[in-house]
Amino acid sequence: ACPGRLPVPMLNIMNGGAHARWQGSDFQEFMVCPYGAGSFREAMRWASEIYHALRSVLMDAGHHVGIGDEGGFAPNVSSNEEPLEVIVKGIEKAGLKPGTDVGIAMDPASSEFFKDGRYNLRTENRTCSSEEMVDYYEKLVNTYPICSLEDGLAEDDWDGWKILNQRLGDLIELVGDDLFVTNVEYIARGIREESANSALIKLNQIGSLTETIEAVRMCQRVGWGACVSHRSGETVDSFIADMTVALDTGHLKTGAPARGERVEKYNQLMRIEEDLGSAARYAGKDAFVRPIRF
Repeated sequence: ACPGRLPVPMLNIMNGGAHARWQGSDFQEFMVCPYGAGSFREAMRWASEIYHALRSVLMDAGHHVGIGDEGGFAPNVSSNEEPLEVIVKGIEKAGLKPGTDVGIAMDPASSEFFKDGRYNLRTENRTCSSEEMVDYYEKLVNTYPICSLEDGLAEDDWDGWKILNQRLGDLIELVGDDLFVTNVEYIARGIREESANSALIKLNQIGSLTETIEAVRMCQRVGWGACVSHRSGETVDSFIADMTVALDTGHLKTGAPARGERVEKYNQLMRIEEDLGSAARYAGKDAFVRPIRF
């Protein structure tokens, strides 16, 4: 562990799926990861500039700019790829380089549209098998600066996860959330079966700080990523910000740079960075378990 290391914020700037009342993309979250910044404070400035630039891009394209449960914009889109296209435009409009300065993370929350062994992509009016979903993700990863994919397949699709990891596990971070639910027994199974290379960590999901620390340490011992996360129904309590630095998880997922219950975590991390002074370090590209490809 590296004392004083500030995490890369993974900011949810476009919402879909259940978080947008199924009005937009089938995929639940699209995030920006400003890993090219020199400090956490600069990362947050970049993220805020991207957020506002994205609003302009969406308005120019005739989209509405209402926000979803986690503060990201929730426009109606014609495909699940369109959010990636507009986010790249937003990054560029903010004067930053997609891939070099800022990566994109996705959380499709695939369990939400998995039924009878098939993935129902309502936005695109088609259903897919596990392998077809992996093919689709591979295309997206080869086209856009994606650095992390969470819940790319459903929580019960263990065979599919193994294929996903074989195909993409050397290129990007593959995060299990619904798959592992911060439970060390499920994480241990994922390690044995090589289902992913990272786990999402939610303190109030497993229920105790002791079990949360155990889950993080299990991931770190085997070279997996451990990404601390907020919950969709969140409060203004900022403890997970302190926990992220204390456990040196390297990245934190806690919503858009909007809405008080999201922003409070980011403000606390900036206070921690300020308190640490010259001892503060920003995780940057080293936050992710797979080297950034750009």
